Amino acid sequence: MSTPTLPETPLLLAPGTIAPGRTRPALPLRREGPEKLTGLAQYADDLVFPGAWYGATVRSTEPHARLLGIDLDPDFDWSKVVVVTAADIPGENVVALIKDDQPVLVPVGGEIQHQAEPVCLLAAPDRDLLRVAKRHVTLRTERLPAIFDPLLSTREFAHFELTKGNIEAGLAAADIVVEGDYRVGHQEQLYIENQAMIAVPRPDGGIEVHGSMQCPYYIHSALKRALNLTDAKAVVIQAETGGGFGGKEEYPSIIALHAALLAQRVGKPVRMIYDRHEDISATTKRHPAWVRHRTGVTRDGELVAQDIEVVMDGGAYVTLTPVVLSRGTIHAGGPYECPNVRIRGRAMATNTPPNGAFRGFGAPQTEFAAETQVNRIAERLDLSPLALRRKWVYREGGVTPTGQVLRESVAGLEVLEAAAQASEYEGVAAHTRKARAQRSDDAHSARGIGIALAWHGAGFTGSGEVHLASVASLELTADGRIRILTASTEMGQGTKTIFPQLVGEALEISPDEVEIAPQDTSIVPDSGPTVASRTAMVVGGLLIKAAQRMRAQVEEAAGGSFADTYRSFAAEHGNLRVDEQFQPYPGVTFDDATYTGDAYPCFGWACAVAEVEVDLDTGEVTVRDVVSADEIGHVIHQVMAEGQVEGGSLQAVGYATIEELKLVDGRYLNDRLATYLIPTAMDAPRITSILLEHPYSGAPHGAKGVGELPMDVVAPAVVAAIHDATGSWICDLPATPERVLAALTGSPAPGPPGISAERPA
Repeated sequence: MSTPTLPETPLLLAPGTIAPGRTRPALPLRREGPEKLTGLAQYADDLVFPGAWYGATVRSTEPHARLLGIDLDPDFDWSKVVVVTAADIPGENVVALIKDDQPVLVPVGGEIQHQAEPVCLLAAPDRDLLRVAKRHVTLRTERLPAIFDPLLSTREFAHFELTKGNIEAGLAAADIVVEGDYRVGHQEQLYIENQAMIAVPRPDGGIEVHGSMQCPYYIHSALKRALNLTDAKAVVIQAETGGGFGGKEEYPSIIALHAALLAQRVGKPVRMIYDRHEDISATTKRHPAWVRHRTGVTRDGELVAQDIEVVMDGGAYVTLTPVVLSRGTIHAGGPYECPNVRIRGRAMATNTPPNGAFRGFGAPQTEFAAETQVNRIAERLDLSPLALRRKWVYREGGVTPTGQVLRESVAGLEVLEAAAQASEYEGVAAHTRKARAQRSDDAHSARGIGIALAWHGAGFTGSGEVHLASVASLELTADGRIRILTASTEMGQGTKTIFPQLVGEALEISPDEVEIAPQDTSIVPDSGPTVASRTAMVVGGLLIKAAQRMRAQVEEAAGGSFADTYRSFAAEHGNLRVDEQFQPYPGVTFDDATYTGDAYPCFGWACAVAEVEVDLDTGEVTVRDVVSADEIGHVIHQVMAEGQVEGGSLQAVGYATIEELKLVDGRYLNDRLATYLIPTAMDAPRITSILLEHPYSGAPHGAKGVGELPMDVVAPAVVAAIHDATGSWICDLPATPERVLAALTGSPAPGPPGISAERPA
């Protein structure tokens, strides 16, 4: 046996150099990966604060009632328990967000608006005492009538109307008008780590909150208003966060406020860590929606009119509903050019727990309806769904219902062709169609294939980014370290890996030389929330510009490359910080009053082809294969981008087939993991991710965001595949076995998703 000969000198590669044996440079490894893999990562429940008490929430058990009183059992020893009610809130009793309608705690004399609404808080030095104390609190209430169906509600949270052309003339000119009603229910974000906050009182009267979150500055604003704190006395620090999907966008403000109120009262740290039951029963969900389409087409397949009505169920309080409805309304027509469009969107209040942010932010609901409508029209015209989309999809120069001219980075046709080719859509569809025609009556299963197309506006809607005026900073410390300062949080999507990668590329140094400051509001500027797939596009773009300015400044002063001189520059000149604030994208304007103009600087594009197997005896749907083609501007980190596509596709498979929350008297019935089912690894189909690039010129790196795209497009592809297999359309999501069997047999279908049953008599 021969002994390998080691090289006399180690092989050293400059940053960006392709290593021998590789066809491209190795991508940076996930920065927080080793700590997560080895269990060293510190989630909120892992943080230790000596002497901390435990906090709990007493919640309503009625959907609508007047709160007459909060009674503490006189026979119970309350000497070691702290009780906080609305009367103890030092500032405004409001959870600061879009509208001041949600109280931190329902006041005595006020109205309870939903089941599981927080009414009072308890804290105790140990969990056992806390549990016992909670059982000795009684809420005196007067029940009031409750509304569960948004179509019957008279309390409106928001409305939008988009018009283009003349809808009545367009419908009159059509050869055929196809009508369709679609309904989707709640969906639970089901992040791995439950909601969790720990509040620590400070000697100066302030509060420091550590917890699981997406948006530290949302919590910061909420603390200041409800606790009457200054900027400096409210400090919010993100702990390691085990997933968000929108569920940790606005709700963490509530649990942080509760923990902070208790901590102020006790004078000690207070931990509030929800268990899964409390988390599912009380926190926000994806908005249920009803969508009606009237689509005018000619016999040869020209799209001439779209009349669309959208009604979303906001739940009991506004939360983020207006912006969810806004995005849902803008995307409701799908990625198709149509001369005559009217889209009317309303969000209504019901006496159910509030709904809020969730991956896709209103677009998955309306795009499911839009794409299923397109597939039904193709069937009505006896045309291929692929051919119809080729004819209708936006091209460059297309005009959307808000009047936005699509000037660049338009790739609907490209993703459509990529997914169709990779999945061999037309060939498989011909085979499944033939198999369905020849299938015998005693067949037990059937296979089908379906296709859907989607678009997704990049970043915030309208003038959102302008109003936010986000700031991201880069710091060269006096001891020669390069540090990123942003409030953008890591939830598993890769922020901590791609930010150093982008900065490293701009400075022409290794990303390993770039640090990230903790997401602590006392340290980092407000770079805006970590939502809307904006982190890579908007905040990443700001960091690149900051790096370019820092590099120019250092190289001009030092007379050499940044990589060679930044350490000596820092030693000589001391700390250097560059702040970069968002500036409006060139040529992008939107009128908030008329809701017209450039709703987004650009759009991402996605096409999914799904193959399913349907059990004809049980109605169970198994998704076997998903091909997803996504155009995301510029691919920063291919492995992580593909991970986003795979995760989003699987989440959409759950939305399409099994994830449904049942309600009775406004309360979630299946509020545990034993009864709320999501796809596991065993249920995951084979997912093929195809990433395409059409860089957006307004961002220095051309990226547009990827996280939400796959959520928009897989569910309608699955439903189309079910139809291909069975010949039956499922217009209510999810396509549970009960709904599929009802469609196959003509038996009564389950009730509409998202609507609570009344209280049993």
